[in-house]
Amino acid sequence: MRIGAALVLVIAGLSWVTATPARAATPRPNVVVILPDDAGWGDFSFTGNTSLSTPAIDGLAREGAVLETFCVQPVCSPTRAELLTGRSYPRTGVRGVSLGQERMNADERTLADLLSAAGYATGCFGKWHNGTQWPLHPRARGFATFEGFTEGHWADYFDAEIEHDGRFIKGSGYLADDLTSRAIGFVERQSGGPFFCYLAFNTPHSPMSVPDADWERFRAREITRRGPEGDAEELAFTRAALAMVENLDRNVGRLLAALDRTGRSRDTIVVFLSDNGPNSSRWCGGMRGRKGSTDDGGVRSLCCIRYPARIDAGTRMAEVAGAIDLLPTICGLAGVPIPAGKPLDGIDVSPLLTDAPQAPDLAAAIAARGIVAAWAGKVSVRTRQHRLDAQGRLYDMEADPGQTRDIAATEPTEAARLRAIAADWQRDVLEPARRQPAEPFPVGFPGAPHTELPARDGRSQGGITRSGKAPNSSFFTTWHKAEDAISWSVDVKQAGSYEAILWYTCPAADAGATVELSCGDVAVAGRVAPGWDPPLERADDRVPRRQEGYSKDFRPLSLGVIDLPAGPGTLVLRATAVPGKQVADVRRLVLVPVRD
Repeated sequence: MRIGAALVLVIAGLSWVTATPARAATPRPNVVVILPDDAGWGDFSFTGNTSLSTPAIDGLAREGAVLETFCVQPVCSPTRAELLTGRSYPRTGVRGVSLGQERMNADERTLADLLSAAGYATGCFGKWHNGTQWPLHPRARGFATFEGFTEGHWADYFDAEIEHDGRFIKGSGYLADDLTSRAIGFVERQSGGPFFCYLAFNTPHSPMSVPDADWERFRAREITRRGPEGDAEELAFTRAALAMVENLDRNVGRLLAALDRTGRSRDTIVVFLSDNGPNSSRWCGGMRGRKGSTDDGGVRSLCCIRYPARIDAGTRMAEVAGAIDLLPTICGLAGVPIPAGKPLDGIDVSPLLTDAPQAPDLAAAIAARGIVAAWAGKVSVRTRQHRLDAQGRLYDMEADPGQTRDIAATEPTEAARLRAIAADWQRDVLEPARRQPAEPFPVGFPGAPHTELPARDGRSQGGITRSGKAPNSSFFTTWHKAEDAISWSVDVKQAGSYEAILWYTCPAADAGATVELSCGDVAVAGRVAPGWDPPLERADDRVPRRQEGYSKDFRPLSLGVIDLPAGPGTLVLRATAVPGKQVADVRRLVLVPVRD
């Protein structure tokens, strides 16, 4: 059984440890992980949705293994943390999806760290959503290349600004297409050892911006599979989401074609999963719940693993599994050892997918555990057959996938067992995490090329507001008065001189305000000029935006050099003179260390 150097299963508070036998030296397989954003279990033709066609993803499922009872977390950041670490997300420091709560602790070891140490070239393309500043940035978490965005969602899907290895650049075309092209370029550049490509799409997350060609196919399409709301379903949203998924499927096909073209398909592990349930009440196989819910509709995901060299086409794994299992499973398939360290909550299920011999009691251990879903104070537990919901009700998911009949009274032993798992998880995993204080944002971590402090991570005072209800991908606006301010709670890791660069817009008629950036007794000041007032990007939304604001083209402005002492503090941005009607709109503050 190939399960790394050490595997720790956490089952109702108990640990089971096994070691990996020696294996012959063989070339390591490549690894590709594909992760859509907000695609539900029912958003694919493979799972029975007749309202769209997803041939590339369907092919992945047919040509590899399908994990038939696979659960993630109800929202984005928690699932991504579990995928990357093999550990329950509260242990990793993740508590939310914005305002710093999405950050993964710096001492967590990621899948990219492990594969990089084993000689893999590593690249991350798309949505990160587990920290922005070093050492939380993807390039500090094992990825040598990063082309994407670190915030939870992006406001502009066409010619969008992205970060490319520390530089903010303008992308080309529809964002999902652009990210795929960048991932393909990475794959095609690898001519030596193995590579790990993590392609994390931004779709079908809102805003519902869809290219014309994809939208035209869905504009008047009959939706043959309807969600639980029946005639009240918002069909424009459903059509836009499914159009995004068809676009996503086409991009998956492009990446798989690149593997074929370079002769790497047989020796590449390709993993496909989503990060949570659907972001609207559309068809999901009759399951209860959607994104944000701890019921099956909110957390069950299509998951397939294709690896032709070792996994037979048409393999099905019925045992329950989750995002926490992917790190040990990928390492098991790749023969990459997992050094001793923080214990994993996930299990290497690769022996159930291949012809590898199973360690004693592995199947029993998997059958005995429960996969926990938790969000907003609700905790639910899933086994192969049952779900205990957040209200303590028990359901037979094989007979009742819609969770309509509580059987706790007729199966009290199983209900009590799963309630104990939920209680132990809350006591041992969730409560210790809740007691941890919120950390300030690190500045000047050794080796970091710069520190980005986006508007998402700041706080406003006075009349300053955000451009959208959701902090991710927002900017500060309505800054009119000198008594208003923007602040960031920081911890300067390395005392020194930093160039302060403000990304701003301002109408020409209002240009000329003087702004001061201070931290305790030190400060630097600059003038907001020249005027720069680009329009908001509003193209190709098929459904009105609800949470997200709009984006625009911000410009960098150097305020000068500020000498920051080491330690915690508060960076405060104020205006000392406001000659016009406003100061500026602010997207981010970037601090660049000044080298001698």
